[in-house]
Amino acid sequence: MYPAILECTVIGVPDHKWGETVKGIVVLKPGQKATAEEIIQFCKDRMAHYKAPKAIDFIGALQRTGSAKIHKKGLRDKYWEGYVKKVH
Repeated sequence: MYPAILECTVIGVPDHKWGETVKGIVVLKPGQKATAEEIIQFCKDRMAHYKAPKAIDFIGALQRTGSAKIHKKGLRDKYWEGYVKKVH
């Protein structure tokens, strides 16, 4: 994992060309800095380019469910507002 990242996840978000694309949601370690471009390039250097996230959003903490799992549906909801279907 990228050294400045405390925790992260990826979600599918709407994309006009492909229908859906990969977005990384990242929480940085305290006192660390990183850019979206650095993290995306880090991913592309370690996996197939089409699997790497196309964009990164930085947040303070990941939402969790009652069983302490990452609440991906909650993270996805703000990106899918206004869409009839939440998957393409």
